[in-house]
Amino acid sequence: MKNNYYKLQNSKTKKISKSAKKARNSTNAKKAKNVRNTRNSRSISNQRKRQNRKLNYKKVFAFLVIVILFFGLLISGCSKMFSHDKKVEQPVSAEPQKDITINMAVIGDIMCHTTNFADAYDKQNDTYDFSKVFTDVKPYLESADITIGNLETTFAGKSVGYTGYPTFNTPEQLAQNLKDIGIDVVSTANNHSLDKRYAGLVSTLDELDKVNLSHTGTYRSKEEQDTILTKNVNGINIAFLSFTYGTNGIPVPSGKEYCINLIDEKLIIDQISKAKALNPDLICVSMHWGDEYKLKQNKTQEDLADLLFKNGVDIIFGSHPHVLEPMEKRTITLDDGTTKDGFVIYSLGNFMSGQVAENTMNSIILQLQVTKHGNNNKISIDSVNYIPIYMYDKGSGKTERYKILDIDKTIEGYKKGENGISDTIYKKVTTAKEKIDAILNTNKGDGSNN
Repeated sequence: MKNNYYKLQNSKTKKISKSAKKARNSTNAKKAKNVRNTRNSRSISNQRKRQNRKLNYKKVFAFLVIVILFFGLLISGCSKMFSHDKKVEQPVSAEPQKDITINMAVIGDIMCHTTNFADAYDKQNDTYDFSKVFTDVKPYLESADITIGNLETTFAGKSVGYTGYPTFNTPEQLAQNLKDIGIDVVSTANNHSLDKRYAGLVSTLDELDKVNLSHTGTYRSKEEQDTILTKNVNGINIAFLSFTYGTNGIPVPSGKEYCINLIDEKLIIDQISKAKALNPDLICVSMHWGDEYKLKQNKTQEDLADLLFKNGVDIIFGSHPHVLEPMEKRTITLDDGTTKDGFVIYSLGNFMSGQVAENTMNSIILQLQVTKHGNNNKISIDSVNYIPIYMYDKGSGKTERYKILDIDKTIEGYKKGENGISDTIYKKVTTAKEKIDAILNTNKGDGSNN
């Protein structure tokens, strides 16, 4: 019984022990689960805190951006407000543009006959110097704001041989002498441009480029022909064009038609259009036209002048007759009804030559005063004047045979009894002056016909 009792007790004890163990295990599992749950809660809590902190940073950043933008807009608005107030209180007005006035000097045909370059030959140095021919007239040319002439010869080079009429080839030293007396631009389109053929034409342009003497009318390429010569003269932009009636029967080389501007209505209008596209203040055109030795222009010259003015040209310089022809200042009415000043001299005669025919030694230095008005950029030709000149020839065998005389200065010198001015010279220049004034038939100062 006792043993059974103990067995029963042991059995109970074992059952209790298993139950306790099971309870303990259950308790431990619960504790472990609680610990894990606690850790997970803490982890989740920390993650939420970190997320909250990130959200807070983003909110703060967004808030700051909004504040900055707000103040930026506020400052900009205030600035505009104050700026507007400032403009009202202190209005700013543009300074009016000032008028610009320039003086132009223009001369006629620059020719060189055999007698001219023979006189200029320096035997000691085997070179040529034409400078003494120009001493009287140099002050007028170099003092002008711009000086323009017509080069009616070629610089084909010594190897070709220097020649006079009828096919001119002049010592290239003349180019430097012309530059030295103040000439800025020369027209090269004339009936003698191809005297030494295409090679001579190109060589002439090369020599002019060497001395930095600008030129228009003949070209080495189509690109050159399409590039309009312009000069900015003290703030007035001037475009220069040049055309000739022909080349004395010498054919323009095939494929090189660009080398010279011939008088052709289509080409003239095209060249003027190219010039106008550059928006110049003034367009000046040199025209080699007319009848030789005639003291008055012909109908063709008048019609061409009308064509040029109609298409936007302002000033026309004529050459070829070798004598002076009339000049005229016009009021040009444009298509839109507005008006502008225009000027034409049909022929400036010879500047330098060896010609001896009547009136071929009488010429002028044309002087134009031109103003660009600041209030509307309109151009006016304020005055037209001229210095009468005379190509004096001492005669064959004389040293320093040729000299271009300032007629008024020579007459004044004679009256003062200055040496070197003989009765013969006085009579020549006095007669020349009378003829010049009669041909031009104009009041010096305004360019209007009597």
